[in-house]
This record gives sequence, structure tokens and C-alpha cells, in this order.
Amino acid sequence: MHTLPNLGYVYNALEPFIDEQTMRIHHTKHHQAYIDKLNDALKAYPELQNKKAEELIKDLNKIPEQIRTAVRNHGGGHVNHSMFWKLLKKDTKISKEFLKIIEKSFGSFDKFKQAFSEVANSLFGSGWCWLVINKNKLEIVKTSNQDNPISEGKIPIFGIDLWEHSYYIKWTSRRADYIENFYNVINWKQVEENYEKALRGSFSVI
Repeated sequence: MHTLPNLGYVYNALEPFIDEQTMRIHHTKHHQAYIDKLNDALKAYPELQNKKAEELIKDLNKIPEQIRTAVRNHGGGHVNHSMFWKLLKKDTKISKEFLKIIEKSFGSFDKFKQAFSEVANSLFGSGWCWLVINKNKLEIVKTSNQDNPISEGKIPIFGIDLWEHSYYIKWTSRRADYIENFYNVINWKQVEENYEKALRGSFSVI
């Protein structure tokens, strides 16, 4: 059965950009709830219980209709958050090699940042904004609720959680401020590792 992954750092490690209370609630309450509800949905389907969550959501048409929505929402929530925690770290810098990849795809890092922020701010309601590999090219996409780009055949290497529980305690309704400050806690080493593994066909979220 699916279990809550460790953060790998303390809850206040991302201060002042993401507050301790948000991280604690986000990890132990919200992520745990997705896991509990996913496990509950799979109780009657032992043949699915040993599959990774990302396998379950990759092709939802293979999931029994009775639990498809639950797997989409809660399996997606588990996958998205398991990836998200690894992408957070203060004081990391993008490598020269990966910076060149970003510049080749978007023109410059500032243009990437502007494009990513625009897509993130344009999301209506709850969801995520992602940097993905699509046919060996980098793209920025958004998904609603807990949907993940792997369901569309794209490989996410970086993402930002845009649900209100990710930022409301500190930033209230100022999503744009949350997004702007988020660039201070991106674990670029992890993003680059995700990119390299994705190109080799060996990237796994969980």
C-alpha cells in the first residue's frame, strides 16, 4: 500500500518563502489524505495495489470505472506531491549546463521565468504548473486539480502546486507573490537530474 514519503528536510527549511505551518499541514494532512483515499479506493482491487501510483494515473482508461475518479484525484495527488517535495530547497543555483538548455528552449532564464509565471498565474482554480519534456522539447503546461502531464504522454521535471493550501497561510490570496517567491526554493539539481533521467527513459516520480 502507498505510504507518505519523508520530506528529507525540516518543516521550516524553506522559510521565509514557504512557512513552517504550511509545510507541516501540506505534508502531514493534505498529502496523507490523498494516500489514505487512494489506498481505500484500491482495497477491492488487489491486482492494482502493487503498482506505483504513477503507473495507475499514466493510463486511467485501464483503471476500473468504479474507482477511476478516485485514482485520478488521489493517485494524482500522491504522485504530484511526492515529486513536489523533492523539488524544494533553498540556495541552490542552476548549473551552467542546464542554464544553456533553458536558454535554448526559452531564449533566456528571465524569459523562462516570465513564461512560467504567466502560465501559473493564468490557471483558474486549483491545479499545477509544470515544466515538461514533450517529444524531447521543453514546454510549460498547466493542469487542473491533481492531474499530471504523464497522463498526456508528457514527462514533468518540475512543477509548482497552485492549490490555495500551498500558500494561503502566508500569502493569502496573493498567488502571484507566492509564485514570484517560489523561484527562491527551486532545487535545480533535482530538476536537472529529472531532465537527464527523462531523456534516458529512466525517470520515476516515486
